[in-house]
Amino acid sequence: MSLADDGLPMNASMSRRPKAVSTEALLDVEKARPVLEQIANKWSVLILTVLCSRPSRFNEIMRRLDGITHKALSEALKRLERNGLIHREVLTTTTPVGVEYTITALGRSLQQPFEALYAWSMTYGPELEAAQQEYDRVRD
Repeated sequence: MSLADDGLPMNASMSRRPKAVSTEALLDVEKARPVLEQIANKWSVLILTVLCSRPSRFNEIMRRLDGITHKALSEALKRLERNGLIHREVLTTTTPVGVEYTITALGRSLQQPFEALYAWSMTYGPELEAAQQEYDRVRD
């Protein structure tokens, strides 16, 4: 009988528990990086956050995301659709034909982490800005 990482006895039939995420992330950066590159950029996070509340059309998303260009939104939506995070539906019942984007179950699984990230940004944004100003002041 051997000891598990937490010092408790472990017999041969017991599997070891996975390592903590922070340790695992350092070891598996090659696996995590391509995934995070797809979902962790500012436009993907904001687009998915918009679509969590309700399906939206292209121009509505663009209005909600002040500052995004037509090209950036188009590319981000294609990337999110390719990754199975959103669904694109052509609305043939409207004139002119419209397109509506809906979050998928896989995309919705990101809602809780994105809400936590958003809450963090609202709570700590002023501290972040103050740190930037202090850094810039000292460097000038």
